[in-house]
Amino acid sequence: MTTNILITGSNGQLGNELRNLIGMVPECNFMFTDREQLDLTDQAKMSQLFEQHRFAFCINAAAYTGVDKAETEVEKATAVNTTGVQKLAEICNQYQTILLHISTDFVFDGTKPYWYNEQDQPQPLGVYGSTKWAGEEAIRVACPQHLIIRTAWLYSSYGNNFVKTMLRLGKEKPEVRVVADQMGTPTYARDLAKVLLTITHFLYKKKEQKLQTYFGTYHYSNEGTASWYDFTHAIFEFADLPTPLLPLHTTEYKTAAIRPHFSVLDKTKIKQIFNIAIPHWRESLKKCIAVLQIQEN
Repeated sequence: MTTNILITGSNGQLGNELRNLIGMVPECNFMFTDREQLDLTDQAKMSQLFEQHRFAFCINAAAYTGVDKAETEVEKATAVNTTGVQKLAEICNQYQTILLHISTDFVFDGTKPYWYNEQDQPQPLGVYGSTKWAGEEAIRVACPQHLIIRTAWLYSSYGNNFVKTMLRLGKEKPEVRVVADQMGTPTYARDLAKVLLTITHFLYKKKEQKLQTYFGTYHYSNEGTASWYDFTHAIFEFADLPTPLLPLHTTEYKTAAIRPHFSVLDKTKIKQIFNIAIPHWRESLKKCIAVLQIQEN
């Protein structure tokens, strides 16, 4: 019997990276869906799809990710990140589908002086983080067979993201100013995709065994710590951009949503349980820049 895996949010950064790496789980059949094919708020359509394909796994890469827009588009953010996730979790539970769900470091307020682990209590600062945290809680209630994986500062050669924005500004502006007092870890979506498929393959191989010990919440980002200024400095370095870069305080750069000042994630749990080696963020960024340069040429 064929093992089917559903990937939602297939046109996003993570969805595209997952599509390129499905060879990591050759025993399974993947179905990629975007919002047009599978709206998380349409429970009837989701039920029909699950009834037809009986997915063993669902990797939910769909999300409302507009951090600042969410402050004024509360209903949209809630519909996708909370209500839609709850419906997806309920259907996964109904069909005994293992749900791998992506969450965010923005569930934390950034006041802790050292790495956040999975036991730390979330305290979101804005609508985006709040809707993602509510989505997590909905999953815990509705679908015991889940892995919630929080990540941070995601970028890729696909979609719109901080790396692409800084590359554009570095080419267009006489100088670039970037916040230097918010700390986190840039994460290459390709690395996260590899981890998700590694975990999926691991669980698939153990499908005849009890998997309860593997369910729960995990943290994943690349290794290391950086400010947005440090991140941009490395982007310009690897792209050979000579544009002057100036640091800013958060108070000098007003945004609609408040960001956590420190949101570095502790990855000890995911490394130990799934035997995962995590590359440093600079190493991964260099690889992504190389991909982008190939695309340009």
